[in-house]
Amino acid sequence: MTGKVVVVTGGTRGIGLGLVRELAARGAQVVYCGRSVDSVKRAGEQVPQAYGVVADVTDREAVRRLWDAAVERHGRVDIWINNAGMSPARRKLWELDPEALDATVDLNLRGLLHASAVVLAGMAAQGAGALWNMEGFGSNGMLRPGLTVYGATKRAVTYTTDSLAKEVEGTGVTVHHLSPGMVVTDLLTHDYTPEELAQAKKIFNILADRVETVTPWLAEKVLAGAKNGARVAWLTRGKAFGRFLTAFRKRDVFGEDA
Repeated sequence: MTGKVVVVTGGTRGIGLGLVRELAARGAQVVYCGRSVDSVKRAGEQVPQAYGVVADVTDREAVRRLWDAAVERHGRVDIWINNAGMSPARRKLWELDPEALDATVDLNLRGLLHASAVVLAGMAAQGAGALWNMEGFGSNGMLRPGLTVYGATKRAVTYTTDSLAKEVEGTGVTVHHLSPGMVVTDLLTHDYTPEELAQAKKIFNILADRVETVTPWLAEKVLAGAKNGARVAWLTRGKAFGRFLTAFRKRDVFGEDA
């Protein structure tokens, strides 16, 4: 595993930053991106051994510059993780601001498509490489009011990943699904009223996990590799069922009782 060159988009916060930290701790040469100079600087202070680049993945030329920066620094890219994503406010579709709808589709889907195009072309030219696409709520077909736009983009990510896995057959490149499950980040908990969050935490404390719990496992799996088209999932159906069966064992993923 040591020495693999890994690029993580959206690597300045949440799961992305957790992956940057854990991959670097395992000897990977990590390059990550964020949208702003400040966010990249803050991440660099936390993981100084990784290299940060300011890049907006919805801009294909910016993605190409990110790829080129990684290759110039390390000679190649072995693994690329399309992690950058966002969730708009939990609103019914007709109540959601058009700007928020566009921004979510742009980042979660259009950005992933542009990044994948650049990455797969580069990896095909290398003759090797692995692309991992981050799934989320909606990827498995689950539905929830207020998450139509986010869920639609993540459902599309699943289709895209399956389709790309077919397209890369015979190139030496592989494409994979990466499913972190329910992780406590601002993406999970934003836009709740205090009363709503108190109720939601009952489920979160059963099914969710902290970034520092999930990302070491994800990092190990990504570095180990998998068959083309495979899914690496932290919260499987069996694990979720087991969590509900043992829900009487109190969990506090928010650390409020620590």
